[in-house]
Amino acid sequence: VLKLFKLLHRTRQEVFKNDNKALEAARQKINEEFKNNRDEKSEEKINELLKIASDVEVILRTSVIQAVHTDSDKIVLVPRKDLLQDNTPYLDKPTKK
Repeated sequence: VLKLFKLLHRTRQEVFKNDNKALEAARQKINEEFKNNRDEKSEEKINELLKIASDVEVILRTSVIQAVHTDSDKIVLVPRKDLLQDNTPYLDKPTKK
């Protein structure tokens, strides 16, 4: 449980880097969820909560991208290196093998 708690906080720090408002909101939410379920005794429920927390960490790490307002009508996306992937070009007609 503690390992997952720490992993969520490390992921939060990387995903929301330089965004103090998002960093604080994510910190509060992570701490609140773990605190609310601190006294859980059911092994089944604990495993379910750990699965949810693990899924949240994966989604944060792989799907969340920062956007910064640079002008009143412009937004700049700030992708992390681990989100960038090689793009496969689209072909109208499949190539024959």
